[in-house]
Amino acid sequence: FTNANDGANEGIAHAVKPWMSVQFHPEAAGGPTDTAFLFDDFLKILTSAQCHTLTTIKYKHPNQLSRVLVLGSGGLTIGQAGEFDYSGSQAIKALREQHVQSILVNPNIATVQTSKGLADQIFFLPVTPEFVTKLIEKVRPDGLFAAFGGQTALNCAIQLHKDGVLQKYGVKVLGTQIDAIIATEDRAIFKDGIEACGETVAASAIAETVDEAKVVAARIGYPVLVRAAFALGGLGSGFAANDEELVKLCTKAFVNSPQVIIDECLKGWKELEYEVMRDSKDNCLVVCNMENLDPMGIHTGESVVVAPSQTLSDDEYNKLREVAIKVIRHFGIVGEANIQYALDPKSKTFRIIEVNPRLSRSSALASKATGYPLAYIAAKIALGHDLVSLRNLVTRSTTACFEPSLDYVVAKVPRWDLRKFS
Repeated sequence: FTNANDGANEGIAHAVKPWMSVQFHPEAAGGPTDTAFLFDDFLKILTSAQCHTLTTIKYKHPNQLSRVLVLGSGGLTIGQAGEFDYSGSQAIKALREQHVQSILVNPNIATVQTSKGLADQIFFLPVTPEFVTKLIEKVRPDGLFAAFGGQTALNCAIQLHKDGVLQKYGVKVLGTQIDAIIATEDRAIFKDGIEACGETVAASAIAETVDEAKVVAARIGYPVLVRAAFALGGLGSGFAANDEELVKLCTKAFVNSPQVIIDECLKGWKELEYEVMRDSKDNCLVVCNMENLDPMGIHTGESVVVAPSQTLSDDEYNKLREVAIKVIRHFGIVGEANIQYALDPKSKTFRIIEVNPRLSRSSALASKATGYPLAYIAAKIALGHDLVSLRNLVTRSTTACFEPSLDYVVAKVPRWDLRKFS
């Protein structure tokens, strides 16, 4: 076994005999369980000396593409702000290195990604199915980057898929596929997927009318959390303690979304996030975890966030890490994803809140905190590279399949410049 980061020999295996040895502890008590498969291999050898296999990674050539359409960050509104400008810029950089023509659609001229000399072609059009369909018909791209423009880009890609536009013009979605995106965005499918992994989401149900919402809230029990499905940055969300507050929230949410999600109230629980990378060969790692200093009930954008987490025990950290990798693999994410947890501070009970199958606002923070270029690596993965063969261009000494270890703390503090309103 050779460490791809420093070339060190970490174990040997006989080419013919059923002998193998490693110089690390596969059980990793009090730590990750990533190499527990070695015990399975050992037991197979005990039952059958002929059953001696080595795990190898086959080389795969990156996708051969000539032009890729990048769904950009859009106007600066809640859910599609400057963080996605960063993500899109990194994706365009990765395309250029691959000698693939980048076609950017973004109506916002005040962004880095629309700067002259970055993208090969720029179309200042709204990121909506109507305009993107016409653009695809005109420029005929080979592939589509949907994960670098926030929720607006995801919603657009989903609709293009449902309308048959992508299939009609032979446009391949690069990275996480649309079915996987829908599985994480549709709350009913998401709940079934999480339960199939043996994990738990907050008790919740979908309502498409105000009357349905009342029935659901009565069944779960007040107070409840009301959230708009397929929404930008928590738009139309809030807590309701009774029917009257519920009606107000639902009325606002239905303006922007066909569904509302009614969740059990987890106010006071710890809120945590894990940033996960996975490639098409199922290599998976957690780049960073973050903790909100404020408990559940305070929106992430208004909360102080620290990386890495500060109040988790080693057992809690690694349990949530293990679950994050299991869930991301189950949904078939290819690239970067963000999984959010609620953890009861009085017990080890936790709930999975959601999975974002895209670069999120937290991804920019995680990249800055760790020195791991999440968006750039995600774009490379979408183009067919794997985490083992890619190098981390920031550290220049490790592969992309290497989890950063922080000996410092990074804090994100929201800043409200009230002078702008005076």
